[in-house]
Amino acid sequence: MNGEIAKTGTWINDGQVLELLENTQTIPKIFKCKLPVIFEDDYMAVINKPAGLTVSGNQYKTVANALPFNLGESSQQDALQFPMPVHRIDNQTSGLLLIAKTKTAQIELGNQFTNKTIQKKYCTITVGKVRGIQVINTPIEDKTAETSFEIIKIVKSLKYDNLSCLKVSPKTGRTHQIRIHLASIGHPILGDKLYGNKETLHKGKGLFLCASEITFLHPKTFKVVQCKLEKIPQKFNSMLIREKRRWNTYNLSK
Repeated sequence: MNGEIAKTGTWINDGQVLELLENTQTIPKIFKCKLPVIFEDDYMAVINKPAGLTVSGNQYKTVANALPFNLGESSQQDALQFPMPVHRIDNQTSGLLLIAKTKTAQIELGNQFTNKTIQKKYCTITVGKVRGIQVINTPIEDKTAETSFEIIKIVKSLKYDNLSCLKVSPKTGRTHQIRIHLASIGHPILGDKLYGNKETLHKGKGLFLCASEITFLHPKTFKVVQCKLEKIPQKFNSMLIREKRRWNTYNLSK
């Protein structure tokens, strides 16, 4: 104000000259990794994060550092210096991720997550034969947590006896909620090193968990937006087909 740095308690009067000094942010070194863009406009975007890629952090190879390579710049007055992920998905989990391109979108979408109005659905393959439609509400770290799921398909497996393909809907957003809840009922996610055991791993295939659908209010128009993956990752179908074929081949040969 009038050439001097103002404080939060500084009074503003008529005739004073106010200058806004932008906070200088270090522009990240762009990671030239092609990401599937599911939706994009001037305010936000939705991308399909591949498994094995961290959303953000100190390392170079992150989704955050790849966003300027994949998304256009916003023309809005409150455009962010570079696009920013609004939430996180585990490194080994693939699927839909919301990206803010403006400050308004960043705040509004963040509020929707806080208020639990954003609906997410996941596709997963678990070990064992899951029975019936269930709701799991076991607390996680003494906090309420709720996950519901429905069975999509169950196939026989020589190694695992059965594999169940599920559509999962977390009602809360606790860390590793889906992984913890499914393991708690004796059906850990295939490939889960943290909450499964040696028998639940499948070498070289990673975690079978994908954020396949997300529904939210657009941060500018407030219209309902639903994004859904047309196809789940190929490794899901390949695994189910392979295990079913091996089971049938083994039993026909007996």
